[in-house]
Amino acid sequence: MHLIAIGRLRSGPEADLFERYNIRLRPRLTIAELAEERGTPTVVKRKEGAALLAALPRDAFVVPLDLGGYALDSESFAGRLGQWATLSRPVCFLIGGAEGLDAPVIARADYLLSLGTMTWPHFLVRAMLAEQLYRAQAIAQGHPYHRAGRPEA
Repeated sequence: MHLIAIGRLRSGPEADLFERYNIRLRPRLTIAELAEERGTPTVVKRKEGAALLAALPRDAFVVPLDLGGYALDSESFAGRLGQWATLSRPVCFLIGGAEGLDAPVIARADYLLSLGTMTWPHFLVRAMLAEQLYRAQAIAQGHPYHRAGRPEA
């Protein structure tokens, strides 16, 4: 699996949290960090979108993270991930910059994923995605990391 993201994740708590889960993934995410652009919001969005699309491997199954995507629970995400693994195509998660994703990126999506309707810093989104990928692997393997349901009162 690949993670293609706008911006460089610097040392700090977000990087540590991302690494905590990425080292548990089998295989680990292959990461490509792309430069943040400068200019008006429209120009930035267009340039960053073009860079994301250019960084995609050939025949990629593209999963941008976007507010308008499907918000899945962890079990459903694990099921989707299992389906995608059978495609014989590299699964690529895309994380845009501060201005969001350009329309051609959304149009290229094979599946649009949302981590919820709240706005999250794109560096924190990396850690959240890595944790959910690890959780999905744990669910698929029957590992007790994931506990389904709500705790009883």
